[in-house]
Amino acid sequence: MLAPRLVVLMLGFLLAGHAAAQQEEAPPEGIQIGLSTDSVAITSDFTGTNLTIFGALDNADPMVSRQGRYDVIVVLEGPPRTTVVRKKTRVLGMWINTESVEFKDVPASYSVALTRPPQDITDPASYSRLALGVDNIHLRPLDSGDAPMTVEEFTAALREQKEAAGLYAENVGGVQFLSRTLFRATLYLAPHVPVGTHKARAFLFRNGVFLRETSAPLTIRKAGVEQRIFEFAQQESFLYGVFAVLLAILTGWIGRLVFRRD
Repeated sequence: MLAPRLVVLMLGFLLAGHAAAQQEEAPPEGIQIGLSTDSVAITSDFTGTNLTIFGALDNADPMVSRQGRYDVIVVLEGPPRTTVVRKKTRVLGMWINTESVEFKDVPASYSVALTRPPQDITDPASYSRLALGVDNIHLRPLDSGDAPMTVEEFTAALREQKEAAGLYAENVGGVQFLSRTLFRATLYLAPHVPVGTHKARAFLFRNGVFLRETSAPLTIRKAGVEQRIFEFAQQESFLYGVFAVLLAILTGWIGRLVFRRD
C-alpha cells in the first residue's frame, strides 16, 4: 500500500519541480514604445497639442494582466539646458533682481502620463531612485557652494515657474491599456514647447516593483517663416545682427514720422 502513495508523491514533486523550472526559465517582461512620427513641426500659431504614444508589453504574465497589476508611466523630457532663477526684492520702492541661482542640465520641458495616481503605482523611494516625476527631477545648481536653504528655495521656485508655464505637466490616467498588453499614452505639448531633441521614456511596474525602461527620440522643430529666420540667425549670425539693428532703426524712424507733432 505504501508503494503507490510513494509513487504519487514522487510524481507530485517532479511536476512541481518542472513547473518551477518553467517559471524560472520564463523570459522577463519587457516594454516597447512607438511614436507615430519622429518629428513635430510647430508654427507661430501653435497653441499646444496632445502627443499620442503607443506601446506594448513583452512576455506579460496573463494572470497579472487580468488582475490589472501592471502599471506604465510615460515621460516626454525636453532637452537639458542651463537655467537661471532670479529673486526680486523691493528696494527703494522698485522691484529689482537681488539674488539668483543657476541650474545645470534642467529639462526644458517635462510631461508625464500615468495609468493611476502616483501613490497607487509605487513608493516614494522608487520615484526618487528613478528620478521619475516632476518632484523628483534632479535639479543641480551650477555653483555647489550655494547655501542649502537658498538652493531649496530657488529649486521650488524653478518647478513652480515651469508648472505655471505648462512646461512641467502631469496627466493621471493619461496611460490607458487598450488590451492586456497594448497601451496608449497621451502627453501634453505646451504652446511654447522648446525646440530640440526630446526623449520619450516608458517605465514598467508590476505590483509596485520597477521592471524595465525603454526610450525613443522625438525632434521638435520650427516650421515656416520662423524656421527660416532661425536657420539664418544660426548660420549667418553677423548678418542677422546687422539686419536686426537696421530694422530697429527703420522702425524707430517710421514711428517718429507717424507720431511726430506738427
